[in-house]
Amino acid sequence: MDNKAGKKVSEVKEIKGELTFEDKVVQKIIGIALETIDGLLTVDGGFFSNVANKLVNREDVTNGIDVEVGKSQVAVDLNVVAEYGKDIASLYDKIKEVVSREVEKMTSLYVVEVNVTVVDVKTKEQHEEDSTTVQDRLSEATGSLGEFTSEQTDKVKNAVSNGTNKVKEATDSRVK
Repeated sequence: MDNKAGKKVSEVKEIKGELTFEDKVVQKIIGIALETIDGLLTVDGGFFSNVANKLVNREDVTNGIDVEVGKSQVAVDLNVVAEYGKDIASLYDKIKEVVSREVEKMTSLYVVEVNVTVVDVKTKEQHEEDSTTVQDRLSEATGSLGEFTSEQTDKVKNAVSNGTNKVKEATDSRVK
């Protein structure tokens, strides 16, 4: 085949290859997408991950999300904590919709199954209180201790300064 300039143009050849996704990529897509759902307090990774999360602040949006990723399909299992007072059946429908839409939009994989196990219900206040980690509490205590130490240091500095001034005044009056 010739182009207008008379040069040979090669025909477009099919490029072979395959696009695959690691489970953790699909888990992360789902985890981030779920953050937008009202009434879903958290996706729960179970007892041991909760203990780990209580010790140290970790941002792991994949906790509690299990996926089976095939060549063209995805199955999803979630353990969630729902907000007390919310319609959990509607919450489930919203989870399916969001997971399906985001996974298909970003990967072109078809979501064939979304299984949700509600492991707990909590008020927002209970959830926030339960989410405070040991690390947060230590940070707060360290901040308080730092403020206390700073105040005590200032008091000592003032006392030393006052004492030094009194000694200087007494010395000055004797020297004159």
